[in-house]
Amino acid sequence: MNNVKITNTPYDDVFRTLLNDCSSLIIPVINEVFGTHYSGQEKIIFSPNEHFLNRQDGKEEERITDTSFRIEGKETGKYHLECQSSADNSMLVRFFEYDTQIALDEGTVKGNILTVTMPHSAVLFLRHHASTPDTLKIRMITPGGTMEYDIRVMKSQQYTLEEIFEKKLLLLIPFHIFSHETRFEEYEKDREKLKNLQEEYEQIRNRLEDLLNQGEISEYTRCTLIDMSGKVLEHIAVKYSSVRKGVKEVMGGKVLEYEAKKIKREGIQEGIEKGIEKGIQEGIRGTVSILKNLGVPTQTILVKIQEQYHLSPEASRKYL
Repeated sequence: MNNVKITNTPYDDVFRTLLNDCSSLIIPVINEVFGTHYSGQEKIIFSPNEHFLNRQDGKEEERITDTSFRIEGKETGKYHLECQSSADNSMLVRFFEYDTQIALDEGTVKGNILTVTMPHSAVLFLRHHASTPDTLKIRMITPGGTMEYDIRVMKSQQYTLEEIFEKKLLLLIPFHIFSHETRFEEYEKDREKLKNLQEEYEQIRNRLEDLLNQGEISEYTRCTLIDMSGKVLEHIAVKYSSVRKGVKEVMGGKVLEYEAKKIKREGIQEGIEKGIEKGIQEGIRGTVSILKNLGVPTQTILVKIQEQYHLSPEASRKYL
């Protein structure tokens, strides 16, 4: 087997970290992009983000999505989100590959019918231009007719700081620096303009502190947003030392000892619960992988993991 892994950019890594470590930030973004009305109390269930695509030459290519997940509550939906610094010609192809593989992962076969459900898909553009579309579209021409679906587009630079906090789109905060990218050279040469940038980031820091005090976010989320903002800053402003230093002086970036202790206390119970659940899931996936490699038939694998892990037929099928 010859696997090719696609390298992620630092911005992809920040995006994925925010979604996985601060999953509460997802709901407002989904509501904004898709016009849904999730309350924030729903359960978010992540799917594996590694997918193997079979090629015509018989090789498998590993592709990694930024994230795919289900939201379960009064409303239920399956979603696939990607982060792009800017549009590229291969993006729609990747979306189609990812979406179909995500659909196949949870597909069901009854009799002679395969049923797959495509996820709701969206892309976050960190940079955009006048030609950047508001919606992307995938059209499939099949023997049974033509079908198409939209990939929603979110442009981070379109949101002001006020809108970000008003709509609770805190996930965009680490990428807010992109809206200043074209002015880095000015900030580097003009201390007064750099000071204005610092004041804006001081406002971000203070408003995050207010949300923490109001119980709207946890200490961990606040620190993660600050830390991820620093990571984005390091890469986007790599040639502008004054910009990096100026923003970091205001935002900080190091988790103080008392903050670390508080985060640890908050996370112990949640970590235990999630760790147990994740450990069981990884164990099941490992068992399935081993049995598949040994050539064990699918139906036999289903029976084995149902018995070993006390799963219902419906719950066991999702691991295949």
